[in-house]
Amino acid sequence: MADAADLSVPLPREAMPDRLLWRGDTLAPETGRIALPGDVGRELDRLVAALDRDPVPLLLLRPEDFPLDASRAFMRDVKQSLDDGPGFAIVDRLPVERWSKDGLRAVWWLLASLVARPVAQKWDGTSIYDVTDLGKPPGNGVRPDITNAEQNFHTDNSYNLVPPHYVGLLCVRTAMEGGVSGIVSFAAAHEEMRRQHPDLLPRLYQPFYFDRQREHAPGDVMTTHHPMLEREDGRLIARLSRFQVTNGHALAGVDLDPEGVAAIEAFEAILNAPGMAARFVFQPGQMQLIDNRALGHKRTGFRDWPDAERKRLLIRLWLRDRGSRAYNG
Repeated sequence: MADAADLSVPLPREAMPDRLLWRGDTLAPETGRIALPGDVGRELDRLVAALDRDPVPLLLLRPEDFPLDASRAFMRDVKQSLDDGPGFAIVDRLPVERWSKDGLRAVWWLLASLVARPVAQKWDGTSIYDVTDLGKPPGNGVRPDITNAEQNFHTDNSYNLVPPHYVGLLCVRTAMEGGVSGIVSFAAAHEEMRRQHPDLLPRLYQPFYFDRQREHAPGDVMTTHHPMLEREDGRLIARLSRFQVTNGHALAGVDLDPEGVAAIEAFEAILNAPGMAARFVFQPGQMQLIDNRALGHKRTGFRDWPDAERKRLLIRLWLRDRGSRAYNG
């Protein structure tokens, strides 16, 4: 085994926990799927009624200020699925049709806060974020999550100084067509990369330039420079985005080296290989939480409803207990 201080050397097979060495085509259908218990639903009904009667600004909401014993116990199970299970949880489901819009957001904020602390998702401090198509083409300064274009597998905020530990998505409305979600285990993909391309795997542990998407102070540098795969406390940590690396190298004026191109293409081919990812179609009221360091996620392109009130809408939260609540952490 290589010296642990040499962070550019790929982690050994024994560092990959069995719980994360899953493939979509062998994953049991019930894995990571958790039903919302009736007592939790009733507790949340009372919470929404109380907040509709006496509103509190969203950013001031803290779980300790409300009687949420059942929800607290339930979200411990959800977090265990993230930390000691397959790295994701799909909760089915919140009754979005019977709660007010503000009540729904409050519930989502409070439940997610029981996993980890919500943090800013934009440099301006935006801390709860609507994932919906705004009709813009992807590019520098335009996040893919506000388009209807297909995404590559990625980790959220891969280009930031302190990315979120967990990413949560609550489905409010689905698209007219498309928008299929996928999640993939980086541990499983890492081992497949070791088997197929052992010569290219070390390049993913070496730095790339990432586009910061203009989410920074005026005059700050427009790129970060770090690996896609890293070792942290003996475990694999991924910060993946082909889109941001392509733009990052263009912004930095540095051509991506041929080995880097080959390594990214090989890894992407593995991530997208038949059977590698688990895929599902979001339903209104479902919550998805993932370990943003262990799993990648994506969605297919979609065609939306012409009526603005029916357009696809997911509400996203970024969660981490490390660093500050500010965007850069």
